[in-house]
Amino acid sequence: MELMMVDPRALKENPDKTRRTKSTPQSDALLLATIKAVGIIQPPIILPERGGGNGYTIHFGHRRVAQAIAADLAEIQVLVANPDEDHDAMRALIENVARDPLNPVDLWRSIERLVALGWTEESTALALALPVRQIRKLRLLANVLPAMLDQMAKGDMPTEQNLRIIAAASQGEQSEVWKRYKPKKADPTVYWHEVARALTKTRLLAKHASFGEDLAQAYGIVWQEDLFAPADEDSRYTTDLTAFYGAQQEWLANNLPKRGSMVEVSDYGQPKLPAKAERVYGKPGKGDHTAWYIDGRSGEVQSIAYRIPETKEAKDKSGSSSVAAVATQRSDVTRKGREMIGDLRTDALHEAFARARIEDDTLMALLVLAFAGMNVSVASGSSDNPYAHANCNAHAARLISEDGKLKPDRETLQQVVRSVLIDVLSCRENRSASGIVARIAGEAIGADAFLPNMGTDDFLSCLSRAALEASLKGTPVAARNRVKDTRAALVEHFAEGRFVHPAALFAPKLEAITDWVAKHSTSDPGDAFDDGAAQELAELDGDQSDARARDCHGDDDAGEPTKDEFAIAAE
Repeated sequence: MELMMVDPRALKENPDKTRRTKSTPQSDALLLATIKAVGIIQPPIILPERGGGNGYTIHFGHRRVAQAIAADLAEIQVLVANPDEDHDAMRALIENVARDPLNPVDLWRSIERLVALGWTEESTALALALPVRQIRKLRLLANVLPAMLDQMAKGDMPTEQNLRIIAAASQGEQSEVWKRYKPKKADPTVYWHEVARALTKTRLLAKHASFGEDLAQAYGIVWQEDLFAPADEDSRYTTDLTAFYGAQQEWLANNLPKRGSMVEVSDYGQPKLPAKAERVYGKPGKGDHTAWYIDGRSGEVQSIAYRIPETKEAKDKSGSSSVAAVATQRSDVTRKGREMIGDLRTDALHEAFARARIEDDTLMALLVLAFAGMNVSVASGSSDNPYAHANCNAHAARLISEDGKLKPDRETLQQVVRSVLIDVLSCRENRSASGIVARIAGEAIGADAFLPNMGTDDFLSCLSRAALEASLKGTPVAARNRVKDTRAALVEHFAEGRFVHPAALFAPKLEAITDWVAKHSTSDPGDAFDDGAAQELAELDGDQSDARARDCHGDDDAGEPTKDEFAIAAE
């Protein structure tokens, strides 16, 4: 390389530069300030102009040259390099990444350009210290429709899930969809979720395939790799549904076990059992059958056990046996045996709850099931009827999948748990009161912020004169001779604000919590109903009546909960 001084205005832009997206104004301003203060520390690298020209082309350092011109420098130092197209592309990419992070689209295009110049995916990954899988993923993104890439380069980037679907489609499919959803003058916004929805195809995963490579080749199945999936799992898939289902059917027909049969599925994806067949939900017996079918959503081979009830012929008076009826059999287990089974099951269940490893989501779902038990009765405060009971069965039913398993998704589980908490916990002054635990729960989730304005005539009329005058502290309202006038002045003051009386706050006194913990920590959890539980409400009454009133008028933090706050709580 040769070091020389040149006028930055005489240098020509590289038509095939790595950074095509404009840098941010903040980074340009920072670079300009640095050049004005100390000059250019690292000289830009230039190349002799190709095609017989006498000028020079900027190879590395377009931003430095541009900011040198902005700083009104007459000359700058540059390094003249020998052209080497294959290595120049890699040097340019590394130089730009080191100086200022590249726009993702520029990075994708640079990777594809390196491959076009003869770089292998392995050598590119080694030079950039990236996994080969990541290089393949970047190449896949570089081959998205150019018009879409130009839109993404402007900062209008879809989510990773939408980008995953778009990149998996062919450019022909992308082009057809882009004609419908490309930005218009009247509406320059691109709704990427609509683009992704139009390109979505059903994927059947290789990990759900029971057949081997021989059947896959026979049916012409070509596996594609989902480069967005975790690298440590089999992410191969196919969109050829007909071939996949055909291979699964043939494998299943050749591998049916004894007493097994292939069955069709209903419109709801449930297997159609033979007439009068009874499904077996427990462990199948020796005489039971298995129905094998292909899941319509995942393509996975699945099976269920079923039983055909035994029949016997009923003879008429003439001795003929023409009428077939279902045999009435004596129960295999006596009542005492069933009671023993119940005891053994209960002991095993309790030991499993104490020692088995249970995932957090499953633990929450089990708690909901516990409230739905026949032995549980909850006086609910979620109804205006003071004698209503919580219907936890309706909530628990939402957690059971179509195959009778406890398999709730995270969103449904959260909704169900919230609904159960609403039905169970209550601070009402009637039979539905939950006691101090409801107050502790409310304080833990910040329920104070959801208390309404209590500066109303209905509530203030419930306060004594001393308590009413204590509520005046911190407000411009002065006490009147008559309690009625003082109350009216407070109502008028809090008409546009929010007042919460300290006695309404959820947090109990520390002494009340300490006493409750001490009383129940020494008792046996298996004991019968605690006769002193009803005393908790009386102990909580007036526990904060001596504190001063809180005037939240004009306090943004203590205002009415907004829709955004409700949305955050629901997430």
